[in-house]
Amino acid sequence: MQPHLDTVFQALADPTRRRILSMLLEDDMAVTDVAEPFDQSLASISKHLVILTRAGLISQEKRGRVKWCKLEPDSLRAASVWMQGFGQFEPVNLDDFERFLAAEFGEEDPDDGTPAAP
Repeated sequence: MQPHLDTVFQALADPTRRRILSMLLEDDMAVTDVAEPFDQSLASISKHLVILTRAGLISQEKRGRVKWCKLEPDSLRAASVWMQGFGQFEPVNLDDFERFLAAEFGEEDPDDGTPAAP
């Protein structure tokens, strides 16, 4: 595995860091706002942010007196490509899956309301 992938997966291994990434999906956030929902010190959250920054998962910039965090979703691309190589992470077509279930259980076809073929 590439050294960058190791760094990304190590950063993702911690639930606090995963939660921070989820929060940043919404919008850029000030460091103090990132820290607010956690029962940890600001220094502890700052260490998590440093790890996420080193992994390239977020960027930080100073705007005036406030340090802001921004999600860098492209950093996950290599990890996603690596996982898709196993084949079990391919996207599921939910419409096809629903038709399959309807056929298996003899329910109505969800598209046209007719009884599903046995």
